[in-house]
Order: sequence, then structure tokens, then C-alpha cells
Amino acid sequence: MLRGGSQRAAPASRLAGAVLALFGLFLVAGVTSAAAQERDEPTRFVEVAQVSGWIDPILADFVIDTVGDAEAAADGPEVLVLQLDSPGTLVDDDTVDEVVAAVEGAEVPVAVWVGDTGAKALGAAGRLVEAADVAGMAPRARIEVDGRRLGPDEALEAGIVDLNEEEAAVLGTFLAALDEEVVDGAALDTADFEEREDGPPEATLTVQTKLAKLDLWPRLMHSFASPPVAYLLLAAGLVLLIFELFTGGVGIAGGVGALCLVLASYGLAVLPTNPVGLALIVLGVFGFAVDVQTGVPRFWTGVGVLAFAVGSVVLYTDGIRLGWIPLVAGVVGVLLLVLGGLPATVRSRFSTPTIGRESMVGEVGEVVTDVRPDGVIRVRDALWPAHTSRATPVSAGQRVRVVAIEGPRLQVEPADD
Repeated sequence: MLRGGSQRAAPASRLAGAVLALFGLFLVAGVTSAAAQERDEPTRFVEVAQVSGWIDPILADFVIDTVGDAEAAADGPEVLVLQLDSPGTLVDDDTVDEVVAAVEGAEVPVAVWVGDTGAKALGAAGRLVEAADVAGMAPRARIEVDGRRLGPDEALEAGIVDLNEEEAAVLGTFLAALDEEVVDGAALDTADFEEREDGPPEATLTVQTKLAKLDLWPRLMHSFASPPVAYLLLAAGLVLLIFELFTGGVGIAGGVGALCLVLASYGLAVLPTNPVGLALIVLGVFGFAVDVQTGVPRFWTGVGVLAFAVGSVVLYTDGIRLGWIPLVAGVVGVLLLVLGGLPATVRSRFSTPTIGRESMVGEVGEVVTDVRPDGVIRVRDALWPAHTSRATPVSAGQRVRVVAIEGPRLQVEPADD
């Protein structure tokens, strides 16, 4: 009995030992993970906000809100970086002043990086560079200040930026170059440098990078307000509505066209739109619509081509111009649709075969009742009175060919002949 009791107790002791070992393993793993996290993951971070494209009301609010959120955060960023690439502003001077004031008066350090290579800060967008605590420009970047366009070296000599183009070549070097820059009496701490005998010091970032972008819907609305997108939406919407007009009903094309026009209207309302250019584009599409059913270019087609092309060129004012790619895509695409696609579609939808008795000459049919010389035949699944000469009577079931039309009757002859 003692031996049996020992055998029953052994599994319980082994189970308890396994539980204790598993608990110890979890404890060691947790301590190790916490230690690794404390050693490898820095708690400080920099926030990088992408400010790209024309500064419209959406992008202006984004900059102001991003600065406000960084100020309100309990553990704010070491520095807020605005990654700027803008050809100018689409807002009034008061809104620009509000954005500049938010950057200048921020309670957190704000740096502006005009990058990547070839980026720009033109028009009133250049004021954001001047308002920043620290600024830098990537190689071949451009900035406009007081009507002058400057490169990285020229802006550095003028005191507009603080870092040279090598230090601001990419985002990583820009963040490392911010180290020990003094803002409001305090030095920034973004990197550690290790001296090397055969070259410049090697930098290691001591901060994490947190990206900030527009949300999906504001990002879409910001895209619709760009000059090429608004123009292409306008052209597509007008052509689709013309297509729907000639198809005799409301369908997918009409719905998509109406949506394109709504989105284009928003973009054109934000952009400095020339009413004359808009009117010429509408006139051009109207001219295409006049001749679209004929399928042959005529006077109104010429008017449409000229009006649409000129309207596309002068659609925007205040120095905003469409690039060659969207301009050619819009004009050539519309011409291909209205001169080739739409006429073919309209013809295939509205053209119906004209069936008359004259078109039956040459058709082959079957005799239903003997034609001696008069009788009935079947042609095109319809019964017709028929007549033949007395010299060539035809019996029921034989095949005949229509050779002429005589009043209400078809003149026929044996098909074998």
C-alpha cells in the first residue's frame, strides 16, 4: 500500500513542479523583456508632419492643429518637424498670418525641413521657414522670400536657414543635425555622436520618429483642390454627362459624371479659377455635343476644339498653370472620346436596321403554298404573297429567290435556277 500511495503522489508532485517552472519562465521572460525595452526603446520622440502641396484651408488647419496637439500633449515631442514642399498658398493673408503665428508662438520647438531633394517653399509658404526655430533645405531645394528665389547656400548666407544642405540632405541627417541646437535657452537632444579617425563623427539618433499626416477624407479633399486633379475631374464630368444625355437615360455614367463635377466644383472653389476659362471649357464641350451624333467633324467641332484648348490653358489665375502632362491628357483624352468613342457609342445605341420590302430583293425563302403563278412564300420568318411566271411554277416546300417587288407581291423564281 505504501508503494501504491507513492505512485499516486508522484504525478501530483511532477505537475506542481511543472507549474512552478512555467511560472518562473514567464517571470524571467517578463523581466528580460522589460529590461530590453527600457534599454533599446527611447521614450523621447520627434514628430514629423508632412506639409505637401498647395497650402489650402485643409492644410492650414492641419498645421495649426498639429502645433496645438504637440503643445497640449503631456509628454510632447522633443521637436516638431514640418516637412515642407509647397508651391504656394491658396488661402488669404489672414489665414497665412494665423499659421505663421502658430509656428512662431509654439511652446514646443518647431523645425522646418524643405526636403526631399528638389522640394520648394514658394510664395507665402516661405514664411513658414522664416517662422521656424530651426530650418534647413535639402540639395536643389528652393525657397521664395520677399520675391527672391534662393537655393540652400544662398538661404544659409542670408540667415534664413540654420543648417547647410549636407546636414539637411535627408530626414535622418536633419534630425541628427538638430542636436544641441538652442531653442528658448534649451539645447535639443536628438542624437549621440561617436568620433571616428577616418571621417566625420558617426551619429546615432536617440529619439523615435513619429509621422503625422492628414486623415483619409481631408487628404482626399486636399487632393481634389490641386489644379490638375480639379481640371481632369471637370473634363471627365462634362464628357460623361454628354454621354449620358445621348444614351436616353440615367445610368452609371451620369452618376459618375455628376460626382466628378461636384468634386471639381469644390476644387475650383478653393483654387483661383478664371471664369472665362471655365466658360470656354463648357462651350467647347457644348460644341462637341452638337456634332457628336453625326460622327463627322464639322463647324461646331472646330469651335469645341479651340474653346476647350484655350479654356484649359487659362483656367487658373494668380500664376497657377497646368503642367504639360495634365493639359495634354485632358485635351487629347476629351478629343478622342468625343470624336471617336461617343459617336460610335451613339450610333450603336440608336441606329436600328431599316427593314423594307426593297431590302428583300435577293433573299431566299420557302414556298408555303404552290406558286402557280400566285401563291404564298415565307421570307425572314414572315408570310408574303408571291408571283412567278407560268413557265416556272414552284411547288410547296421548294426554295425561291426574290427578284423584284410588284406592288404588294414579291416576284420570285426557283432558287436552284
